[in-house]
Amino acid sequence: MAFAAALVPRLARGSGGTISLRATLLRLTYSTVRSLNLTRVMKSKRKADHLARTASVSRREVVATAKVCGAANESPSVKSLRLLVDDKEFSFKAGQWVDFFIPGVSVVGGFSICSSPRLLQQERIIELAVKYTNHPPALWIHNKCTLDSEVAVRVGGEFFFDPQPTDAHRNLVLIAGGVGINPLLSILRHSADLHRERANKGSGYEIGTIKLFYSAKNTGELLFKKNILDLVNEFPEKIACSLHVTKQTTQISAELKPYITEGRITEKEIQDYISKETLFYICGPPPMTDFFSKQLENNHVPKEHICFEKWW
Repeated sequence: MAFAAALVPRLARGSGGTISLRATLLRLTYSTVRSLNLTRVMKSKRKADHLARTASVSRREVVATAKVCGAANESPSVKSLRLLVDDKEFSFKAGQWVDFFIPGVSVVGGFSICSSPRLLQQERIIELAVKYTNHPPALWIHNKCTLDSEVAVRVGGEFFFDPQPTDAHRNLVLIAGGVGINPLLSILRHSADLHRERANKGSGYEIGTIKLFYSAKNTGELLFKKNILDLVNEFPEKIACSLHVTKQTTQISAELKPYITEGRITEKEIQDYISKETLFYICGPPPMTDFFSKQLENNHVPKEHICFEKWW
């Protein structure tokens, strides 16, 4: 994962600070986490090293113990985890990721959170979805992780949506490719929570409309499609989605068919949503992210309204 290239003023606020390892908050020892950070330096020339690639990106100070309390296969290649984080000082903004420290694994993972900040506030749970690769943290999650396994997590990232109650309302266009749906699902869920809060209390941030464009090889690789469609059906006046498949070989179910387009997301589809009130969040493979960010700039969308994060 790489850092966001553009940030939205006020709506996207970073949080910095020197890394502070608090032994009382961790069952991992200070020396364990210190050795993991030293590993980052020794492997700084490796393209695949998350800590090296994100060394200049803001991180929270808190490193918190997390216990695996749930796991599921979201697709043939992606496994989701539910992590219980008791530390009340641990928090995140929708769209951010975590450094993922695994006891006995020298390489540190970097995975976007796909759940809403509200779930953490209410249940102390965060959710991740990790694609199978040969990267040691991903291998551990897919092959060795069990219920009650303990890890440590630290929040980082400058790609997030964090509006304050008095901010001007914005429309959102979310453009996802493959596992890049993770941070955008967090933003979508957070936006739904904000809308519910305003509807229930009559106050709070007023969200605009949200359009999700999401592309994968086939419907089996479209992650969290039930969760996405549940939000579309709950808030039809606010949330809409267009699900794209590029290599579909089986029949598409009747439930999904109204939302499915066969073929890639096109520039024309995105152009229809350009306005001065709209923010664009993009996360996917680098060629896709580069293409859409460039096309938006060519269509005179201000750079500060284009936020992107690349997954390598």
